[in-house]
Amino acid sequence: MFKLKNTVQKLRKVGLRGMHSTLEDVKLESMQVKILPALQDNYMYLIVDNKTREAAVVDPVDPELVIKTVQEANVTLSKVLTTHHHWDHAGGNEKLVKLWEKELEVYGGDDRIGALNKMVRQDDSFTIGSLNVRCLSTPCHTTGHICYHVTAGDGKGEGAVFTGDTLFQGGCGRFFEGTPEEMYEALCTKLSALPDTTKVFCGHEYTLQNMSFARHVEPDNESIQQRIEWAKLRRASQDPTVPSTIGEEKIWNPFMRVHEASVQKHAGGATDPIITMGKLRKEKDNFKA
Repeated sequence: MFKLKNTVQKLRKVGLRGMHSTLEDVKLESMQVKILPALQDNYMYLIVDNKTREAAVVDPVDPELVIKTVQEANVTLSKVLTTHHHWDHAGGNEKLVKLWEKELEVYGGDDRIGALNKMVRQDDSFTIGSLNVRCLSTPCHTTGHICYHVTAGDGKGEGAVFTGDTLFQGGCGRFFEGTPEEMYEALCTKLSALPDTTKVFCGHEYTLQNMSFARHVEPDNESIQQRIEWAKLRRASQDPTVPSTIGEEKIWNPFMRVHEASVQKHAGGATDPIITMGKLRKEKDNFKA
């Protein structure tokens, strides 16, 4: 009976708003990240500093849910972190700014972002309460894409990175405005350099689709198969599959494994990781799971 009651409560929480996933909190030593589902498969995130209760929201395409969550959590929302200008990420910025009673700082790396008042570039930094945020410029999906690396003020403990449509669990974004060289730089130079324990909060619930392609690329990679089985269980109860970690992505994400002989062999045998990156993305664009 208890199990049934919990299931009903979860369905009610998800079903009334038609959410694709349950609301979930991820607690780290210095911060709390509230996973907020939006649209068909997007994720917004509310980052809360444990010390000051100051908060920032990432890609608030559903402003009403953001406001409701902020009020229920009794935190101080002061910042909007926009990964890129696409409507399903930045489309709620202007409405949120209008609805919110206090002034919001809206960060982003592209002047196509609505309500933008804090333009940022590579290695720019700012704070959310006592948390530090460093901006990583990752052009390719869009020319102005920014990932946000959030850590404790003292640099200790687990950090988190909000990767929008650059890095997904098991995959990466389409190269709409960029090149294989740029995605290689984003994934294999900048994001790979973050500590392996860094939690990865991506922009969409694409894990099962991406992992299906990853298995196609590396059918003998047991970590991929294990993650698929885990993700199937999570999605069966509409639970989010985020976050992963940078270390895990290096184990199962083919786009972060373009140096590996098994991935290069699948992509035609070229030993140049950038050529491998381009071939993988072309194949993935037409891949049917």
